[in-house]
Amino acid sequence: MSEVVFAPSILSADFGRLIEEVETVDEVAGSIHVDVMDGHFVPNITIGPLVSNSLKKSGRVNTPLSIHLMIDDPWKYGPEFDVGSEDMILFHSEVTERPYELIKRLKAQGCKVGISQKPASPVEDIFPLLEELDEVLVMGVEPGFGGQEFMTESIERIKVLEKQIRENDSDTVISVDGGMSPETVGSVVQAGADKIVAGSAIFGKEDRIKAVRDMQNALS
Repeated sequence: MSEVVFAPSILSADFGRLIEEVETVDEVAGSIHVDVMDGHFVPNITIGPLVSNSLKKSGRVNTPLSIHLMIDDPWKYGPEFDVGSEDMILFHSEVTERPYELIKRLKAQGCKVGISQKPASPVEDIFPLLEELDEVLVMGVEPGFGGQEFMTESIERIKVLEKQIRENDSDTVISVDGGMSPETVGSVVQAGADKIVAGSAIFGKEDRIKAVRDMQNALS
């Protein structure tokens, strides 16, 4: 098993000191997960391009960004995010009937592109897209709010995806977002996850480095 990547989600960070919060996880973060919510696709409103782009412009955030668009219109707003080749933009399969075109539009920005789904959406729907994608984000909770309990039925989705990716000899990454903790990371990694997205389990702790180390230790 290759080394598992951890992506702290700023959804649970203190937005009044966001850059400083991101800096507290620099040592252990493979990427920084940026949850973008519009109050329509999910029942919550968070941030948009202005805040995400400010992290890039600060000169203090060198960790790649994974921008998770939980919004109705990624066609319009996806291109407004400042991204580089190291960064990722993820959109939801439920919001477009032209996923190939959207992938192409987002990749034209020079970044990686991934896809996510709500837990009830058929995972098989994205099988034809896997060759075009850098990452598939499996939601372990209903998207919209942090601090939810992990839905164990997500494990089967990970297994199905892992099998399909392996059979296609693809290098698409499987990431898992929602309900991650030292108690849950082992089962999702064993099922085939390569990357763990965690918000409250990291930013909800006083010692963020230890919080990630605890999840890493739970895998050993």
